[in-house]
Amino acid sequence: MTDPNAIQPSELDQLPDRDPEETAEWQASLDAVTEAAGPHRAAYLMRRTLERAEGAGIALPKLLETDYVNSIPTAAEPAVPGDEAMEQRITAWNRWNAAAMVTRGSKYGVGGHIATFASAAWLYETGFNHFFKGKEADGSGDQLYIQGHASPGIYARAFLDGRLNEEQLDNFRRESGGNGLPSYPHPRRLPWLWEFPTVSMGLGPLSAIYQARFNRYLTNRGIKDTSASHVWAFLGDGEMDEPESTAALALAAREELDNLTFVINCNLQRLDGPVRANFKIVQELEAQFRGAGWNVIKTLWGTAWDELFRLDTTGALVRRLRQVPDAQIQTYQTRDAAYIRQDFFGADPALAEMAKLLSDDKILECFHFSRGGHEARKVYAAYKAAVEHKGAPTVILAQTVKGHTLGEGFASKNANHQMKKLTVDEFKNMRDLLGLPIKDSDFVDGVVPYGHPGADSPEVRYLQERRAALGGPAPARRVHPVAPLPAPAEKAFASFDKGSGSQNVATTMAFVRLVKDLVRDKETGKRWVPIVPDEARTFGMESLFPSLGIYSPKGQTYEPVDRDQLMYYKEAQNGQILNEGITEAGSMADFIAASTSYATHGETMIPFYIFYSMFGWQRTADQMWQLGDQLGRGFLVGATAGRTTLTGEGLQHADGHSPVIAATNPAALTYDPAFAYEVAAIVKEGLRRMYGEAAPGEDQNVFYYLTVYNEPLPQPAKPSVDGIDEGIVKGLYRFNTAESAGITPPANAPRIQLLGSGTAIHWALKAQALLAEEWGVAADVWSATSWSELRRDALEADEALLRGEERMPFVRQALQGAEGPVLAVSDYMRQVPDQIAQWVEQDWSSLGADGFGLSDTREAARRHFGVDAESIVVAALAQLAKRGEVKATAVKEARAKYGL
Repeated sequence: MTDPNAIQPSELDQLPDRDPEETAEWQASLDAVTEAAGPHRAAYLMRRTLERAEGAGIALPKLLETDYVNSIPTAAEPAVPGDEAMEQRITAWNRWNAAAMVTRGSKYGVGGHIATFASAAWLYETGFNHFFKGKEADGSGDQLYIQGHASPGIYARAFLDGRLNEEQLDNFRRESGGNGLPSYPHPRRLPWLWEFPTVSMGLGPLSAIYQARFNRYLTNRGIKDTSASHVWAFLGDGEMDEPESTAALALAAREELDNLTFVINCNLQRLDGPVRANFKIVQELEAQFRGAGWNVIKTLWGTAWDELFRLDTTGALVRRLRQVPDAQIQTYQTRDAAYIRQDFFGADPALAEMAKLLSDDKILECFHFSRGGHEARKVYAAYKAAVEHKGAPTVILAQTVKGHTLGEGFASKNANHQMKKLTVDEFKNMRDLLGLPIKDSDFVDGVVPYGHPGADSPEVRYLQERRAALGGPAPARRVHPVAPLPAPAEKAFASFDKGSGSQNVATTMAFVRLVKDLVRDKETGKRWVPIVPDEARTFGMESLFPSLGIYSPKGQTYEPVDRDQLMYYKEAQNGQILNEGITEAGSMADFIAASTSYATHGETMIPFYIFYSMFGWQRTADQMWQLGDQLGRGFLVGATAGRTTLTGEGLQHADGHSPVIAATNPAALTYDPAFAYEVAAIVKEGLRRMYGEAAPGEDQNVFYYLTVYNEPLPQPAKPSVDGIDEGIVKGLYRFNTAESAGITPPANAPRIQLLGSGTAIHWALKAQALLAEEWGVAADVWSATSWSELRRDALEADEALLRGEERMPFVRQALQGAEGPVLAVSDYMRQVPDQIAQWVEQDWSSLGADGFGLSDTREAARRHFGVDAESIVVAALAQLAKRGEVKATAVKEARAKYGL
């Protein structure tokens, strides 16, 4: 019978054998080893041979998995510099205070997590003592992405360091009083400490990769030398199930980001139970990262295991460790020595003999406590190897026990993620285990005390000396005092005021033309960071390719196919454009790194990320929330916007709701400009607010979302209207009246106010003409550049009223005295304009594109949704008929006339 896995002759033809006799000898040798020493010995020899080939640079497929042992043997571990006993005491205090803080807070019902930091303490402490560079170090220091659930341990260290006090620890998760601590790393809530929000799982690893990549971008573009900065991302093994966690692994390897280290805390548990109950998460992750091109370091077993590995002369122990699934490893953590002898060692005669040489205490020490992630020496060796590795990013897979040192009630229990407190007796046992000088009498009324050796104690002095040597406290966020960016020349903005004449121009193209002018500015041009997810040609940006270049750390190692064309595809090591391929998530991670560079690196950058509006907020709203938390600044541009303007594309491309999602983000300033001069005015104001001289009390930590359209239309000249610039920025101004539009309505004609945003204003203008010419109705047309900013202003007015301050909302001011009802229309669902309805004194109605999109022409789609000019006319007549200002029959006549 033919072996289906055997290489067939047709396959061999693709691999010509220059010496079949030599090949046969190698194969015979392998057969002989297998027969004489068994398949395990044969596999061992093959693995070592492949490792030798890989180390020698011989081109072979890489091994995706190695044995379930430490990558760095004990004999090869470097000595840990410093005072290990002192670091043990510091870590003990931090373990205690992290648990005390969460337990004390549990009486308020605010929750907290104890077990994560308990498992990861040495992963953090070793880094803080020896590796993580602070903000006073060379360059910008290191960037630390802290696992969100480990925040109590970071607060505990800041308390020991004197950066936090007991009152603040007691206000963990209770921020409203003004002296509390946020639950997780939230820069917006604690901006002097946290740099990166990470608790929305999967976003931390993704952002860390693009942060490391952006560091290289700054260096290669000559903005700032970040070569001394290293990005550290602390992750959970369960977190790696999130698709974002592994979405950019290939990018990191492809661009050789050896300034990046992932530290994955493999405590084998996620929120409800084992990460891979019937499998091995470490081996799975190793294969995944190796396959992507990363350097992988496994730190699995502590020094107590050294004796067992020395006794393993047959390889039986290593084989058994590969066989046992993760859930069973957890079970060993909670069972006695007899169970482990029978279940683990009893599975193989050679192991059973080994177990006879081991005491019960030795077995329990190994299986209950001794993990590589719990020993400073093991962790130090892994970190040192990671920062010294060149040419690829590194992932450290550190095995730990979730709930380590918290007692038998916590360690490896499936429920420990939800366990928020320890009893007094459990704390006393923990105290004894950690050797802390805390007396029973310190537990007053059953309340666990915080522990501190004293501000001038050897522990605190040592901690502070180590941090001073590494460049200051960490984690820390610093906003360096930098001068506001000078405003670009007025000419770039004013050129849009005259309109486009007879030429039809889409607002997408108007924005791109504006950016082309702004990137030429001598002062600020180099600060722009254009970001696009492989749709630059869709948005008319290909003209930027040869002038700005597309960033690539390799430059351009090939001759582009379109080299003889004016707008050829140009990659460059100092390229300015980040063209990310088809990844909105990656593009948003780019944007976040660039938008927060003013704090991370003390270098102000001006990112704009342009995307199909449907594929922005709908796909990556979580990252936009992350952006707001991280205090990012820049321009998000939703192109090909609206539900009816993208002809033929259909349901999944037709955006009728991104402004609704954007309105939920407090940091987002959302605009739907209709005309090119509005786009210019909004960008000009955005540059002033985010990067220029801020007005008193003005929050600069905002970002702008602009929707722009791909429909070429005449761009009018900017009207000479008083307060138009204020209206554009605040969200509403009167574009024209029936009279100023050249329409002469009959005397005492009924009047209506038409409010339109974005492309919808063109339908409103057509409706204005139809109403006058065919129905004798005068309509004024208003441009509503931002429904959400009008709402934000109105909400602030309501809040002021509660404080006893009288302030009229801007929307009411603008419409004050306007005759007749108000009819609002946009290319979005009615909920978008309806945001402001309650603050409009006139009778209100709205039209919008509710429901799913569809494939058709623009005209047909607008008729389908009832937002075209004729539909606006019918809706306007219906409003006026309600008021008795036109005959009720006019509505029926209009429907028949327009075929509605």
